[in-house]
Amino acid sequence: MSDIVHVEKLRSLRGSLRVPGDKSGSHRALMLSALASGESTIEGLSRGNDVAATSRIIEQLGALRSDDGSRITVLGPDEGLHASVRPLDCGNSGTTMRLLAGVVSAIPGSHVLKGDASLSMRPMDRIAVPLGLMNASVTGIGPHVMAPLQILGRDRLTPIDFLVPIASAQVKSAILLAGLSTTGSTTVQENVRTRSTTEDMLRIAGVDIVSINQGLGRHVTVRPGRPRARHWQIPGDPSQAAFFAVLGCVHHDAQIEIIGIESSPERIGFLRVLQRMGGDMTVRTNESTVDFIAKSSTLVATEVIAQEIPSVDEVPILTVAAAAASGISAFRGMGELRLKESDRFAGALTLATALGCRVWSEGDDFFVEGIGSAAGFAAFTIRAGLDHRMVMASGVAAMAGQGCSIEGAATVASSYPNFFEDVASLQ
Repeated sequence: MSDIVHVEKLRSLRGSLRVPGDKSGSHRALMLSALASGESTIEGLSRGNDVAATSRIIEQLGALRSDDGSRITVLGPDEGLHASVRPLDCGNSGTTMRLLAGVVSAIPGSHVLKGDASLSMRPMDRIAVPLGLMNASVTGIGPHVMAPLQILGRDRLTPIDFLVPIASAQVKSAILLAGLSTTGSTTVQENVRTRSTTEDMLRIAGVDIVSINQGLGRHVTVRPGRPRARHWQIPGDPSQAAFFAVLGCVHHDAQIEIIGIESSPERIGFLRVLQRMGGDMTVRTNESTVDFIAKSSTLVATEVIAQEIPSVDEVPILTVAAAAASGISAFRGMGELRLKESDRFAGALTLATALGCRVWSEGDDFFVEGIGSAAGFAAFTIRAGLDHRMVMASGVAAMAGQGCSIEGAATVASSYPNFFEDVASLQ
C-alpha cells in the first residue's frame, strides 16, 4: 500500500464479512503454544504485522512454526524455550513487547526486546516494576523504561500480589505469564476489569487459575504450571469490527453485518455506546461470539467513560460517531490514549476538528460537538502518525463524508492489512 491513500466518499454499503482474527487472542495463542510441550494448532490467526512479530520471536526462542495458509502449527520444545542471541524485534506491537517481557523473564539468560520508533516511545515501567518485584531484571531508557529493554530472566521467579495502578490487560498478562514459573501463587488485582483473554486462555490450556470479580474490579490468581498443547480457534477482533459498526451507523446508506467476533464484555463496550447514541444495531449473541448488523442511523451525543472501554482502543472511531451525532459528547478519563501507538488523545481531537466539529479538552476528558450528520463532514488531509487505528478511523469518516487523504496509511498493515479491500467488498 502507498504511504499516502486518497479515500473517496462511498455511495452505499451492503454486505456481510468477517474481520481478521482477534489480535489479543492471536498473540496469546502463539505464546501459550510455544510455552507448551508438543504440537498446537491455531486457526483464525490475525495476519497483521503485529502478530507476525510475535510469530518470529517464538521461533527465535526455540519453538517451531509452520503455516499452511488456513492453519498454523506450533511445536513447543519439550525442554522449554531458551534465550536468543539476537534481539527480539517487536516492531510496532506493544502487546508483543509487554507480554513477551513476562515470558522471557522466566527464561534464564539475557534478552533484548526492541521496537520501531513508535513503540520505543511507549512506557514500559508499568511492566518493569512488577517483573522486578518477581526478581527479573528489566531495564530500559529513561525513567519510563522505554525500549530497547534489557531483561535478565530467572529460572524460578518470586510470586507477588500486585495491584495494577492503571487499567491494562497487557500489564496483567505480563505478570500472569511470568507467574507460570514462580515458586507459588501470583495474584493480580484490578480496580477496573480489563479484557480477560489471558486468564480465559490459560484456563483452557489447563493452567490452575482463578478469577474473581470484585465490584468494578477483578482478582486473578495463577499457580505455576506449563500450558498444555491444544487447538486454538481465534474469533474475530472486536476492535476491528468497531470500525464497521460506526461506518454502518454514520453512513447515509448502509447495512453492514459482521460475523463471529470475540464476545467478552470488556471487548464489546463500543456496541453499547452506539446503541446508547441511537445506533440502529441488531446484536446476536452466540455460544462464544457475537454478530451484529449496523444500519444507517441518526445519532445523538453521549458520555463515554474509560471504564466501559478499558483498553480505550475504540475511542478514535467512536470520536467519528460523536462527530456525526447531534449534541456534545464527552469522553471521560481518556489519559491512556496519550500513550498508545501515537498520542490518540490529540489525534482524536485533530480528526474531529478536521471533520468540522468544535472540540476541547479538560485534563483527561475531551468533548466533541457533533455536526449532526456524517454527510456534512469536510474533506480533509491528516497524518496518521504510525497509528493503524487513526488510519482506519480517518478512512471511515472519509467514506461517510466527503473523502480525505491519509499520510502514513501503510501502517494499517500492523493490524488489518486488507481493511480498505474489505470495505470495497461492501459496495
